[in-house]
Amino acid sequence: MSLITTPFGPRATATEVIAGVDLTGRRAIVTGGASGLGAETVRALAAAGARVTIATRDPGMAKEILEEFPQVDALPIDLADLASVRAFCRAWEDPLDMLVANAGIMMLPTLERSDQGWEMQLATNYLGHFALAVGLRPALSAKGRSRIVVVSSGAQLRAGFDFDDPQFESRPYDPFLAYAQSKTADVLLAAGIARHWGDAGIAATSCAPGAIPSTNLGRHISPEVLKAIGVMDADGNLIIPDYAKTPEQGAATIVLLAASPLLDGVTGGYFEDNQEQPVVQGGPEPATGVAEWSADPEAADRLWDLALPVVESALR
Repeated sequence: MSLITTPFGPRATATEVIAGVDLTGRRAIVTGGASGLGAETVRALAAAGARVTIATRDPGMAKEILEEFPQVDALPIDLADLASVRAFCRAWEDPLDMLVANAGIMMLPTLERSDQGWEMQLATNYLGHFALAVGLRPALSAKGRSRIVVVSSGAQLRAGFDFDDPQFESRPYDPFLAYAQSKTADVLLAAGIARHWGDAGIAATSCAPGAIPSTNLGRHISPEVLKAIGVMDADGNLIIPDYAKTPEQGAATIVLLAASPLLDGVTGGYFEDNQEQPVVQGGPEPATGVAEWSADPEAADRLWDLALPVVESALR
């Protein structure tokens, strides 16, 4: 099967990928939509006419966007707290056309756990979004046609999901390894939704937005690591490398998958730079593509079976 291509390059913006698309009457939720990539996703969808809800731990951070777009609102949610996810889902009443699972945390310096005992990056980036999708499934299936976009990362190329010790109970905690595992889990989440919910008219895709140093996702990364990867100079000033994107460029693939007619009927794929990516061997070398462990349908089903009882119990 050939990979899906679009006319948009890696420097296209969120506004450009849906230019001319009318989203009037469409309903969307964007987690982490008060800042960074999420905010640019919200702006692009709202400017095209969609009514958008920002799901965020601090709705007050969305004040500027709310003033900019009258059809945008903000509601509280803490993805690491499944009771908070349950409350959000129970309060939701509208049919839902688009769910953008964008919020995330990255490279917590020390091991932290959620109330369910899950490593915090895995709990926030993956489990909370899985619970949100499950809780909102009736809304997503109401029109018989909806899309879920799970924002992953190129970090999924660096580590598979460790089913023997996902919570770092036996192996030493490594901040980047934990982050990479959570982003692999995000790709597997989209694949699992595509495999299990297709009959309900729910499509799911995942994507890597690219390197966007100007967001606050990397706030937990130490200066030493930032210097080592070349995005901070010796004096502590951020450096924007040539390969980096602006937040609006980083949001382009997200918006493309959420709203473009070019992706009608597409489900289960992994995209970067506005193109579907090939399956590659994961490890330290590849710069693009989806790792074979992230594209493994058996792994997607295994992770689904591992997490679904936790999610369903928390949502009761």
